Amino acid sequence: MATRKVTEESIEEPVEERTEESTEESSGGDGYVEIKMGGGWYMTISLAHSDRFEKEYVELAKERGGMKKSRFNLNPSHVRMLGEALIKFADDNKL
Repeated sequence: MATRKVTEESIEEPVEERTEESTEESSGGDGYVEIKMGGGWYMTISLAHSDRFEKEYVELAKERGGMKKSRFNLNPSHVRMLGEALIKFADDNKL
């Protein structure tokens, strides 16, 4: 299994910057990131708004063929904490 070290430069890239491999369209430009995974799967991170609760949230979803197979809604106040925890986890496990 190949591993890649996450650097500070790759973390601080603007949200609207996308890889050439991405084929899905952005929903409004800002507030959307797509990560290409193997086998045609994409992990998407988008900023969404709930009409029912009148709040914003961050949606993490696993997509294939334009259809969301699984998703997780996250309070925006916890996004930075999740990112830092993922970086710490990767560093601790030499990923």
